[in-house]
Amino acid sequence: MSSDLVATWRLPLPDGDHKVEFEHGTTSGKRVIIVDGKEIYRNDWMFKLVGKEHFKVGKENCTISIDACSGFAYEYTLSVNGKSLEKFKDNKSKTMKCWYFTTGSASSTPYRVVLEKDKLDIWVNGVKVESTGEFTDEGTETHFALGNSCRSAYIRAESTGKRREGIVHKLFIDDEEVPSLEEQHHNQFQQHD
Repeated sequence: MSSDLVATWRLPLPDGDHKVEFEHGTTSGKRVIIVDGKEIYRNDWMFKLVGKEHFKVGKENCTISIDACSGFAYEYTLSVNGKSLEKFKDNKSKTMKCWYFTTGSASSTPYRVVLEKDKLDIWVNGVKVESTGEFTDEGTETHFALGNSCRSAYIRAESTGKRREGIVHKLFIDDEEVPSLEEQHHNQFQQHD
């Protein structure tokens, strides 16, 4: 690990969480950007110690801002598509619904399913998958393949009947509901109270 590592961020995207690391040499001006363990940008010598570095993670436009605080202290911020990382995460939490689960018994396979609510795209383990929709008595169901398995998988969108809550999305594997990541966290907190 470099002694010049000054910041690390977690960037949640539909294809998974990405780790962004930034190295800044305050004597040489060195700037290195590492995404998911791979160096994507390096400049070993810069006269200007403050400024911005632009790069992409997937389709997202990212910027690391380097600002002087006081003396030789610096502040590092990551923005995504022109928004602060926190605003970007808040927006993603509203437009993405995530499920983590395993299937099978002895050779259980882990899955991460993500629904991009604004585009109605479905991602399985970081890969966007084909899907087909149909109307049912409960709402709409979007069917998709769960990897190479022959298991039935669909996401049901149904109205809560409450204006503030709107539509809820539920994942079903072989007609059994899988709790979302938020529901899993909620249940864990309730068990500890």
